[in-house]
Amino acid sequence: MNLTLLAAYMLAVLLLLATPGPVVALVTGTAAREGSRRAFITVIGTNAASLVLIVLAALMLLGVVALSPVMLSLLGMAGSLYIGWSAISSLMHKAQEVQMTPARGGLLKGFLIGISNPKDILFFVAFFPQFIAVTQDFTLSMLTLSLVWVVFDVTVLSLYILTVQRLLSGKYALRLERLSALFLLVVALFGIVYNVGEMSAHYH
Repeated sequence: MNLTLLAAYMLAVLLLLATPGPVVALVTGTAAREGSRRAFITVIGTNAASLVLIVLAALMLLGVVALSPVMLSLLGMAGSLYIGWSAISSLMHKAQEVQMTPARGGLLKGFLIGISNPKDILFFVAFFPQFIAVTQDFTLSMLTLSLVWVVFDVTVLSLYILTVQRLLSGKYALRLERLSALFLLVVALFGIVYNVGEMSAHYH
C-alpha cells in the first residue's frame, strides 16, 4: 500500500469535508431545526450519494462511462439549479409558522443534495481517480478509498451536528437555519455562473 498517497488522500478528503458546502449547510440547518436524530438520518442520505459518485468514478476508470467536459459542466449546472431551488423553497417557508413548515432534512433530501453537490461531483470525477494507485489492486483501492471517505464524512458531519446541538437553541437555531439556506443559495449561484462560464469556454 502506498502510504504517502493514502495520507495525501486523507488530507484532501478532510479539507474538502471540513470546508462548508451544501451538505454541511443542510446538515447543520437540519440539526438546528429538527434535532440531531433527523440530522444523522440526513447524513446517511448524503453518504449514500457519495457512494453513488464513487461508483461513477470507478466506472469511468474502467472505461465503462466517459464524461466530456461539457457533460461534467451540465451535471454541475443541474446540481446547482437543484440546490438553488431547495434553498429558495426553504427561505420561503421561513415566513410561515413553525407548525406549517415541512421537514427539510431526511434521507431523501440528504441524498438529493449530496448527489447534486457540484463540489463532490468535481472531486469524485476529476480528483478521486488520482488516488486509485493507493494499492496495486483496483478493487482493494476502491474499497480503501471508499472506507476512508465514509469514516471521515460521518465523523466531520457528526462533529458539526454535535456542535450545533450543544451551542445553539431557540432563536439562534432559527438564525442558523436561515444562514444555511442563504449559504446554499450563494453556492448555487456560484455554481451556475461557474458552469455557464465553463460551457461557454468549450464552445469558443
